[in-house]
Amino acid sequence: MSIRIVVYGSPAPQGSKSFKGLAKSGRAILAESSKKVRPWRQDVKAAAEQVRAQLGLALLDEPLCVRMTFTLPKPTSAPKRRVTLPSKLPDLSKLVRSTEDAITDAGVWRDDARVVECTASKRYPGEGVDALDAPGCVIEIERLLP
Repeated sequence: MSIRIVVYGSPAPQGSKSFKGLAKSGRAILAESSKKVRPWRQDVKAAAEQVRAQLGLALLDEPLCVRMTFTLPKPTSAPKRRVTLPSKLPDLSKLVRSTEDAITDAGVWRDDARVVECTASKRYPGEGVDALDAPGCVIEIERLLP
């Protein structure tokens, strides 16, 4: 069985964290350096929670395969009449990181460490398999049975 989650929003990479000081407990206080990460993670979490509720999914706690296709806004400077690939920022691996963390927060899987196989791609709207018509991401999760 494949679980398909479609998220509309502006994909944002999980960036570096900046040190803000120490808490009374002595632990470091870290803040996300990018302001775009929180809204993206909220969009992913909401879409994942909705799919989880619709399917009545139990928490996944087994080896998983994940495919993600990120649709990014096409720059105005990009050619309009031919397919082009988004080979600039943001980093694909950082997009995956922020999206996996949001799926964990949504309670779809116990931890993103359960992902043993991951395929990801970046596309512009309407240009390629699973590319959306607006910025966002298509996420497919499959259980891998040994």
